[in-house]
Amino acid sequence: MIPSPKSIVVLTGAGISAESGIKTFRAADGLWENHPIDDVATPEGFERNPSLVYEFYNQRRRQLLSDQVKPNAAHSHLAKFEHEFPGQFLLVTQNVDNLHERAGSQNLVHMHGELLKMRCLNSQLVFDIAKDFDFDTHCRCCRSPGNLRPHIVWFGEMPFQMNKINQALENCDVFVAIGTSGNVYPASGFYQTAKIRRAHTTELNLERTGSGFDECIIGSASDIVPTYFEKLLNAC
Repeated sequence: MIPSPKSIVVLTGAGISAESGIKTFRAADGLWENHPIDDVATPEGFERNPSLVYEFYNQRRRQLLSDQVKPNAAHSHLAKFEHEFPGQFLLVTQNVDNLHERAGSQNLVHMHGELLKMRCLNSQLVFDIAKDFDFDTHCRCCRSPGNLRPHIVWFGEMPFQMNKINQALENCDVFVAIGTSGNVYPASGFYQTAKIRRAHTTELNLERTGSGFDECIIGSASDIVPTYFEKLLNAC
């Protein structure tokens, strides 16, 4: 670990939210709810069958807003670290839930979008949404139905705020990936971007991904994140 780090970038994936009861999009037996990627997570799938896509994300939104889903210790300790760390901090999440915000994180980028937002296909304006919506929902700017889509980055689309993320990676001296498989581009290359700039890279995960991190700590996020970030804070 680099002593007295000045700039830290953290990437979180599905593993951190799984402990809060969020069903992961990928599982050992296939995709969540057994829907193929092409049907529910591509622009082409939305064009073919918008009703299926709307319902898929409506179900995920209902789950997120249920009383059973709450931030866990990993979410809380990342928020605590952000507020106590004296340097630059950016939290990048691949998750589309709001558990980081609910735990208190502020300097946060949702690179794959957010379940609690919808976007107008015409104006690209983004609106908050905490209930079901579908093809018949009237857009707030167009005043017409059929113009809204989930504010989610689908396969084949560019993740959000990549310029901000890359700039932070190029200037950080510590990069930490938590609960992510590291298989999905461009997030799979984040640790390499950081290492080129001589940042110390750490993987916190349930199992090794086989990537070339400088350090790998195995365990559940709620167990290892608090310990790791407490040590990191003490090194400052």
